Amino acid sequence: MLKVFSHYFPSHTVLKILMDVVLLCFAVSVAIALQFRGAKVEWALVVPSAMLFAVAMIALNSVLGLYRPCGGSPRDAFVRVVLGLAVSVPVAYGVFLVLPWDYFASEAIQLTVLTLMGGVLALRGALNRRQENAFFTRRALIVGGGADAVSVERALSRPASSGVEVVGFYLPESEAAQEVSSARLVGQGQNLLDVVRQHRVGQVIVAVRERRGGVLPLRELLDCKLHGIQVQDLTCFFERVTGQVRIDSLKASWLIFGDGFRQGWLRAFIKRAFDLVAAMVLLVVTLPIMLLTMLLILIEDGAPVFYRQERVGQGGRVFKVIKFRSMRRDAERDGKPRWASANDDRTTRVGRVIRRLRIDELPQLFNVLAGQMSMVGPRPERPYFVDQLTRDIPFYAVRHSVKPGVTGWAQVRYQYGSSVDDAVNKLQYDLYYVKNHTFVLDTLILFETVRVVLTGEGAH
Repeated sequence: MLKVFSHYFPSHTVLKILMDVVLLCFAVSVAIALQFRGAKVEWALVVPSAMLFAVAMIALNSVLGLYRPCGGSPRDAFVRVVLGLAVSVPVAYGVFLVLPWDYFASEAIQLTVLTLMGGVLALRGALNRRQENAFFTRRALIVGGGADAVSVERALSRPASSGVEVVGFYLPESEAAQEVSSARLVGQGQNLLDVVRQHRVGQVIVAVRERRGGVLPLRELLDCKLHGIQVQDLTCFFERVTGQVRIDSLKASWLIFGDGFRQGWLRAFIKRAFDLVAAMVLLVVTLPIMLLTMLLILIEDGAPVFYRQERVGQGGRVFKVIKFRSMRRDAERDGKPRWASANDDRTTRVGRVIRRLRIDELPQLFNVLAGQMSMVGPRPERPYFVDQLTRDIPFYAVRHSVKPGVTGWAQVRYQYGSSVDDAVNKLQYDLYYVKNHTFVLDTLILFETVRVVLTGEGAH
């Protein structure tokens, strides 16, 4: 995994993106050379412009999900390529207008470049269905044999971690194999560094919670690190691989002494400026959709069009969120708060559509302008549920150290939450966001939100 602006990206994915940038840049340059053969081509202008175009197009498609593993599904790969082309073509024409490149004035050149771009995207969509090449595979050894060790292997078996191969499990002398079969154990009774060298391991993951009383071979782990082997504990591993800060392996000392969780006036100023600009632009762009939604709600179920509900914001302050009404007017006639769910029978017909497309969230842009919410952040919850979850879930209050968001890391990575267990899973994503949030991560989440809405993938 590579850490870029406090966010982790799979190394093989970054390499794919770089390869496609070079391929598209080369293809565009060849197209220019063929179109203008016999005439003088200003390569000092063409090559940088071609590189800028390639970077813009591949970066756009990467945030739209083209480089995310599709689990071998032809339909998923096809949808991603079509979505990439549908978004990239109009953006490409916009890039043509700002490039200092007179050659793009030719319609034939523009069509040729768009065809080449489509070919590169289609090729990538097809190749993403294949297993990672062994050249990119990194070998990993898991230290431990309990439930945590099994959960590590399960995380590494996901398509997003296809560049990692688990060679086996290594048990410290004082630990028994509780969940792992003896056939998967390697190097029993041997020095850990010798096992790592023998199996050409590049990464050691420590999946042992209890570290007191000499359970862990600390000296051997240190030797591995001093010989260039990456050594990770459970918390850091799950943060890198799954984009979560796992509560079951989290300690308060890690929150206090670890990196991240940076708050400061400069970061707050940049985020607030970004929120104001983004909210105003989105209000203008989505005004026709909001007006149509108001009309449809009035026709189906009458007034009111909006509903206001108390939610908990930054620092535990309570505010009233504004949303389009998607449920019947008597949805909570008994006065008892209930979890909302993806297929809630209290929703109206219009409500089901606007919730699926997240149109019901658009009025929250007014909360953003008022400073009560941010464009990106943890989902604001009702005080009733916050009191319950704070009692039941460790570190739940940490999510209130930043403003809640219209969208967020948990919203685009996890399905609709409708229980305490769902709240735990979403909190783990929220903690990752609170720890690592930057302008770059906020931008990535906004693009992920567009992808989720357009494809119906992931969260609903």
